[in-house]
Amino acid sequence: MRSAIIVFLSMYFCTSCDAVKADKDSVKKEVHTLLVNWHQAATDANFENYFGAMDSLSVFIGTAAEEVWTKAQFQTFSKPYFDKGKAWSFETLERNVSVSDTGNFVWFDELLKTWMGTCRGSGVLEKTGGVWKIKQYVLSVPIPNADIQAVIAIKNKEDALFLEKYQQSSFRANE
Repeated sequence: MRSAIIVFLSMYFCTSCDAVKADKDSVKKEVHTLLVNWHQAATDANFENYFGAMDSLSVFIGTAAEEVWTKAQFQTFSKPYFDKGKAWSFETLERNVSVSDTGNFVWFDELLKTWMGTCRGSGVLEKTGGVWKIKQYVLSVPIPNADIQAVIAIKNKEDALFLEKYQQSSFRANE
């Protein structure tokens, strides 16, 4: 009897593990589809679909140090591009998606082909009420290690101006 219980419990836990893996695979497919459609909405200049994928409290972090936008700020910045019928086009080269144990949070990174060359995007999504929403997206421009010194030299002037403005502002991290 005892060995039958052990066999039953082992089968139950193995089945449960397979179900969790299947659920996580399903979540990854859902998120992949959402992100493909999100990037396509920008390519198609579909303002409603693009911003509809973002949570009302989402943040978009761009490539410049000062580019930390709430959804409303990013909509204001982006609207003229969408209105002209051409926003931007990001082609995903690869994407890695990780799923929380509860299955309602994911984080991802993606390698992108863009008008700026190769970029990296990363972000966080949350599922509430059965709907995935982008909570945060970060776009960055990777710099080859061999070129970093040249890029630092180019950035020095702009960084000094940004830091001066930043230090005079009321914004401080973690306050």
